[in-house]
Amino acid sequence: MSTKYQVVADAIRERIENGTYKIDELIPDQNALAQEFHVNRLTVKKALDGLAAEGLIYKQSGLGTYVRGKIPFITPHDVSVNDFGGAFHHFGEGHIQSKVISFDVELPDERIQKNLSIKHIDPVYNITRLRIVDGKPTVLEHTYMPVRLVPDLEREHVDTSIYAYINETLGLKFGGAFRKFSALGASGDDLKYLEVEEGSPILELEQLVWLSNGKMIEYSTSRNPGNLRSYTALNVNNF
Repeated sequence: MSTKYQVVADAIRERIENGTYKIDELIPDQNALAQEFHVNRLTVKKALDGLAAEGLIYKQSGLGTYVRGKIPFITPHDVSVNDFGGAFHHFGEGHIQSKVISFDVELPDERIQKNLSIKHIDPVYNITRLRIVDGKPTVLEHTYMPVRLVPDLEREHVDTSIYAYINETLGLKFGGAFRKFSALGASGDDLKYLEVEEGSPILELEQLVWLSNGKMIEYSTSRNPGNLRSYTALNVNNF
């Protein structure tokens, strides 16, 4: 189910794509949009911030928000490096399936202790999932999360979206993430689960995610064939 800000963002995005809002045209202000969609201004601001992050609109201080238009070479495979929705949210229900390879609780080794800023007595979830998009093995994820921060995580959450459980059920908010990208050659489990040949291009994302209170909630790696998923970054100067 879409949130209010997503409904607003989707409607504005559609108007840009069908030409209702034309390139370089000033769109209605936040008050007008809030009144039209029966939401508050904060909801509208969140929707507009998301569209600005996509490059669809740009803001000029004191003048308003204008249509910039879609980046020509963006594809459905592209994921923003600033995204916090996760694969399930990005690809959408009906397009993505999860094959849970392992879902265990264990005590962390030194590497996981260091990455998550926890002690050796703090149990963690150790989760490996294969994300299958439109029938293709696309992302192999290996995730560690402290049990005390994500209590009562069940198989049903792992089968769909752990992030949705964290945000919507537990009411926790992500504060930030550090993400490192590496171009590697396929090996080991890549060959088994991603159905690629040894040495073929693999894009690996290694990340640490923390909550709004600064607590480390996730250390993970995800690997995908180089031709099936890419990441984008948009830099904007606000004047």
